Amino acid sequence: MKQKPSAPFSESNRIASPHGFDIPAFFAAINARRLEEHLSWPALTKTVWERSRLLNECRKDHPISPATFRNLGERGDVSCQHALFLLRWLGVPPETFIAEPQPGTAGVPLPSADEAHRLRWNLSKLYRTLNAARTARGATWQQAAKRLHCTANQLANLRIAKFAAGMRLTMRITQALRRPAADFIEVAEW
Repeated sequence: MKQKPSAPFSESNRIASPHGFDIPAFFAAINARRLEEHLSWPALTKTVWERSRLLNECRKDHPISPATFRNLGERGDVSCQHALFLLRWLGVPPETFIAEPQPGTAGVPLPSADEAHRLRWNLSKLYRTLNAARTARGATWQQAAKRLHCTANQLANLRIAKFAAGMRLTMRITQALRRPAADFIEVAEW
């Protein structure tokens, strides 16, 4: 009898990068599970989307395109909101894909959502927390941006953004704040 291989995102064999959220490792974990479950990319997208079936019906939301997930391996980043659909399906927090997460941030599970809800980043809360930390340090937005390897505009846009933030940046911010991503992720009806 063949022994089932361990999950690609387990602690013992995860592929990770010391440079932050590892998109290639994230994609590898998604693809490995997709293949294990014999799902095409459209079937994976439908499976992930249907986890919020009642909310989708109520809102009449347009489903995610399979290309959003299929092409993730070719892009250097993914929307933080789209990443949550896949992290929920994988059942792991985003820190799983950081080689050396800040102490106290790893292993904190994502909130649990039912079919009438989905997980969403609260980007305005992330912005407010970052702004408070920046102010306490006496740093400018330009200094904070340099430290986070982004532009000051990308940080300022978090204040009003709902969707337009990359997963790599949001995770650099949570790690710089030494807070688990789960502190900024909520169960939502949008």
